[in-house]
Amino acid sequence: MKKTILERAREVFDTEVCGVNAVRDNLGESFEALVDRCMRTLSSGGKLVLTGVGKSGYIGKKIAATLSSVGSPAVFMHPVEARHGDLGIMQKNDLLIALSYSGETEELLVVLTPAKRLGVELVSITASRTSSLGRMSDLVVEMPVPKEACPFNLAPTTTTTALLVLGDALAMVLLDEHGFTKSDYGRLHPGGAIGRMVTLRAGDIMRGRDRSAIVCAEATVRDAIIRMSGARCGSAIIEDGDRRLLGIFTDGDFRRWAEKDMSVLERAMSEVMTPHPVAVHAGQLAVEVLKVLESRHIDDIVVLDDDDRVAGFIDVQDLPGLKLM
Repeated sequence: MKKTILERAREVFDTEVCGVNAVRDNLGESFEALVDRCMRTLSSGGKLVLTGVGKSGYIGKKIAATLSSVGSPAVFMHPVEARHGDLGIMQKNDLLIALSYSGETEELLVVLTPAKRLGVELVSITASRTSSLGRMSDLVVEMPVPKEACPFNLAPTTTTTALLVLGDALAMVLLDEHGFTKSDYGRLHPGGAIGRMVTLRAGDIMRGRDRSAIVCAEATVRDAIIRMSGARCGSAIIEDGDRRLLGIFTDGDFRRWAEKDMSVLERAMSEVMTPHPVAVHAGQLAVEVLKVLESRHIDDIVVLDDDDRVAGFIDVQDLPGLKLM
């Protein structure tokens, strides 16, 4: 009986998850040795060179890109192009990582001997160490999977998924071994939303004092509203004579007070403000500020300088324009 669309789709998921788990359970000393060789290569100024053909080649490109993005310099070298000059990508202190599930891909095998003549070590990730590729390698990381998701057990499906996850595992382990930080990540991703989130700091996105509604504790609500209107912001910051933060008063606070008694306009800030409001420091990452705004369900947050004096504030309405939301 023919399976339904969803039954077949879920069967593919189950097959590939099973394959990933098989590779996970098979990890052992050879993977640890691969990490050690990668670390020695990178510590000596070398890079990781991934190579493969077909679907393995596509996965190799992704693995190389991921490695580079988290602090482990890597490139992809196409075996066919390597036979026509691209072997020059490699230097003696590099590490060559060859990807082929069967270990019998002719286009890959023919370039490995010339590559090894350059003095590089060869690591293979393949199904069996007894394959042609395995026998040529200085180190073999075996990754056998039970079966492909393809009904003919031919189209690379489970094997490429498992290889992709294995590459991610290598990249993340190397990240840990390097002590790679969020700041390091930001330096390698200066563009796009990721770059902005991990490089911009509160001081970069705040409105400065000249664009903020800042008043003293003795100022009236009327004074604060005028300042807020002039600055086009929804909050007034209350500070003392030494620019120390005392409290905050929002347009929402005003509406709640005004519903009870419009004479609130003549009351002093010290009577109606919210004391000890949430604040961040100018040096905190923008992504941390976003977490505070979201967790506290607030629209404005005061920014303090290194001396804990009021430097400005961040209005959540400004963040979409900065492409942070």
